[in-house]
Amino acid sequence: MTVEFALNAEVRSDLGKGASRRLRRNVAMVPAVIYGGEKAPQSISLLAKDFAKLLENEAAFSHVLTLDVAGAKETVLIKALQRHPAKGFVLHADFQRVVAGQKLTAHVPLHFLNEATSVGVKQQGGEVSHTIVEVEVSCLPKDLPEFIEVDMATVEVGQTLHLSDLKLPKGVELVALAHGNDLAVSNIHASRVKAEDAGE
Repeated sequence: MTVEFALNAEVRSDLGKGASRRLRRNVAMVPAVIYGGEKAPQSISLLAKDFAKLLENEAAFSHVLTLDVAGAKETVLIKALQRHPAKGFVLHADFQRVVAGQKLTAHVPLHFLNEATSVGVKQQGGEVSHTIVEVEVSCLPKDLPEFIEVDMATVEVGQTLHLSDLKLPKGVELVALAHGNDLAVSNIHASRVKAEDAGE
């Protein structure tokens, strides 16, 4: 099931820090910028409650979104969010334009499967550790996955899964691997409780 991610946005002409503060305070809007592609960067504002609702869905971060800016449609990716340090709400957003036929890079979450039933946990009493929970991918907009699965079923105690062990959807490359960095993704280690028991 594909979820459509769409938001309405307004063109923002009143720029600067003071204007952004007024926007957030008076109108409950989030200032944002769209950049990339062949066009000049565009300053926009989004309704804070609509944007917050969209961000509740993890897939929004690894999905092509449609912004309706005063009637003109822009397809974009969320590139950066500046959040309030204490309250966590979004203060500013950066969107990157998506151009069909042009490769993009995006951060995609990892979904870990079969952890509780893996060989290392169920049969050997180990514990799972995650080293990373998302990866940067490079692909065409049409191939962008919502997440990448990490199957832990056959992983044993003492084993580590690396980026090169992941099964990637067609047309998707991992940026770190392309640069020669085969990072550790997760591992199963001996349970601390068991190790302490053995020590006693």
